[in-house]
Amino acid sequence: MSWALRFHGVGNAAAVELGSAMATIERDARPWLTIDCGAEGLSAFLAHYGEAPRALFVTHTHLDHIGGFERLFIDAFFDPARRGRTRIYVPARVVPLLHQRVGDYPNVLAEGGANFWDAFQVIPVGDAFWHDGLRLEVFETRHHWPQTSYGLRLRGSVVWTSDTRPIPEALARYADADELIAHDCALHGNPSHSGIDDLEREYPPVLLDRCILYHYASAADGEALRARGRRIAHPGECIALAEPTAPRTEVSGTTDAAHAASVPA
Repeated sequence: MSWALRFHGVGNAAAVELGSAMATIERDARPWLTIDCGAEGLSAFLAHYGEAPRALFVTHTHLDHIGGFERLFIDAFFDPARRGRTRIYVPARVVPLLHQRVGDYPNVLAEGGANFWDAFQVIPVGDAFWHDGLRLEVFETRHHWPQTSYGLRLRGSVVWTSDTRPIPEALARYADADELIAHDCALHGNPSHSGIDDLEREYPPVLLDRCILYHYASAADGEALRARGRRIAHPGECIALAEPTAPRTEVSGTTDAAHAASVPA
């Protein structure tokens, strides 16, 4: 069994040409769990896989990370085979924020008779959740306001920080199994995002060497980060991951094997 992380977009909210920061964890070259749903990122997902995500984790509710939800609603609601089956894992404290941002619109269909969340299976999560037989961990990040942004860990394989300032204490706990760390990093930091100087100050070299940086402001800034000896993610890049060491169970109700076999690589 092979695992990979595919970046659909790597830019910040203004770097439209780089795509909104979004990625999919793949298993055997098929989408397994997608992280966030920005507008440009969703377009890249659809172009690559030929259909919309079937399972997502939402890190936070800034629009460059959730701007694709209206299209996702239309795709899922009008497909009887998919309506109510697309799993949306959301940190419990983020659920009301997500509803305010994308779900709380009067009469989501002009014809009436539909609620926004009818299209999905929303699953509020705490410190951890199970997806397709594997346990994933959730941790708070430092972005804009406390308890509004969260990262994700698939133990032994990958850590996704989402948007954040440096979080050395969190990564000491949630990136202690040699995972690849996909980390928010711009050339210059600000009160909501890490800059490369911040990471080089806060993180030991051995941890920084495991980081791949995304959410930068332009292709030129990405090249400047690379020139400093740092690994940067590119739109469409697919990176091999180690086999997860996360707890497993034989119970699996989230993947339709017949469907999965038909998804193009």
